[in-house]
Amino acid sequence: MSMSGTAVRPEAVESKNAAQRKNAAPPATGSHAAPRSRRNIELLLIVVAVVVVLAALALVDMNLHRPVLGDLVRIALVYGVMMGGAHLVIRFFAPYADPLLFPVVALLNGIGLILIFRIGVEVRDPGSEAVRQSILSFDTNPQLAWTFVSVVAFSLVLVFLKDYRVLSRYGYTLGALGVLFLAIPIFTAPVNGSNVWIHLGFLTIQPGEFAKIALIVCSASLLVAKRELFVTAGKRVLGMDLPRMRDLGPLLLAWGLAIATLFLQNDLGMGLLIFLTALIMLYIATERLGWLLIGLLMLVAAGAFAFTSIPHVETRAQAWWDPLADCDNKGYQLCEALFGLAVGGLGGTGLGAGSPARIPEAHNDFILAAAGEELGLIGLAAIVLLYYLLVDRGVRVALTVRDSFGKLLAAGLAITVALQVFIIAGGVTDLIPLTGLTTPFMSSGGSSLLSNYILLALLLKISHEARKPGSLPVAAPASGKAKTTKHSAAKASAPQPAPDQDVTTAHLPKVPAEHESSGETSDQGTSDQRTSDQRTSDQKISGEQAR
Repeated sequence: MSMSGTAVRPEAVESKNAAQRKNAAPPATGSHAAPRSRRNIELLLIVVAVVVVLAALALVDMNLHRPVLGDLVRIALVYGVMMGGAHLVIRFFAPYADPLLFPVVALLNGIGLILIFRIGVEVRDPGSEAVRQSILSFDTNPQLAWTFVSVVAFSLVLVFLKDYRVLSRYGYTLGALGVLFLAIPIFTAPVNGSNVWIHLGFLTIQPGEFAKIALIVCSASLLVAKRELFVTAGKRVLGMDLPRMRDLGPLLLAWGLAIATLFLQNDLGMGLLIFLTALIMLYIATERLGWLLIGLLMLVAAGAFAFTSIPHVETRAQAWWDPLADCDNKGYQLCEALFGLAVGGLGGTGLGAGSPARIPEAHNDFILAAAGEELGLIGLAAIVLLYYLLVDRGVRVALTVRDSFGKLLAAGLAITVALQVFIIAGGVTDLIPLTGLTTPFMSSGGSSLLSNYILLALLLKISHEARKPGSLPVAAPASGKAKTTKHSAAKASAPQPAPDQDVTTAHLPKVPAEHESSGETSDQGTSDQRTSDQRTSDQKISGEQAR
């Protein structure tokens, strides 16, 4: 019986339930609806990036009075084919990867190619054969050949790395390789005061660029396997749980590796990058400010030691403190960079219309200063925003992926790009002392470009695993009250009816088989009980509809 005293017919209840099931939204399979591939969006953005690169090359050729059409056709074919081929590899082997990561890198790489070509033309004799050569010439722009090698390596990683979680099995091996890569250049001749290069015939390689990826994988694997060691709290000081002294071993090891790199290589950049990346990954894994505080104190101690004990680092620190005090000697490079940024102003001189080649190593360490002179503050801010977008999408991958190793690995890869850009941009603008790091995807140098494309491939693999259907957690309903009540919580915890079972009787206990033949009295009692429960259920449904 209903509240009005009229009987509820089973046919009416069944029709009502069928209507409710028909109007109900289908269940979600992820944190959102099943994600689409979005490879067409990626392709469109790659086309936009190639068009921007072609427009930049046209400006350079016009301002340097070079033939425009030939360079445009050649670079459109070569660069477009390389980026298009990489897109096809992503489409087939990482179809659910983030659609913004690769187009951003394609644009940064293209801008770097144009700036390197433009600086290389300026430093040569205007009447030389090299100046009249195309941008595709290896003599004029060897970075284009390294771009091809890097795209091939990028594609190979996507094709052959079926599951990035396999890397966690080789964490210690990769860590040993990373240390070995950092140690090899110590025994070679210094270049510009630093032992960070090795010479292999006609090739010059910087192993530290590959060491950072190996050490990031090692750190992620170690933090996942030994997390309980790092989250054990020690003494509580000023509201922070400091780690126990016996648990400081891994952090001391990373600090010692950074100090050894700093002292033996006479290089401030790579040691700083490795230590800060490991420290931030440790904080992400433990969420304890104590580790961060201790790591920063150790960093200050290492900096004080370097500035007072390593002549090369001391010289750079003096140039950073007051570059104008010795502008013709120690501070010459930094002074020229600051003058170039001042000449560029807000809008820049225009691509090909400035003089960035006055800056020593403008195509390498100081490519951001060259970009600031010819593109101005607006263009330089746009480049920084591209890096921000790259890091932001990398962090988003870390937040989306479900396994701990993938989270830490994606976070470490994104963090190392952010730190590298900050360190080099801070050095160029005299915010921090100069280092030997390169600007990712823009600076001249095959090692840096190759290692960063491998880094990008790992990020895309993790993104693909995080976004593909079935890998995301189930979402909450899109509509309804956000606040959970006791009634809704009890309803959610109750067993769900079978598809062919009526919802008004789903909550009733199933009658044991032995009671079915117990006689007329038992059947009548069971019938009365069902009628009473039916009435109670109808009242609940009416109350829910009224609410």
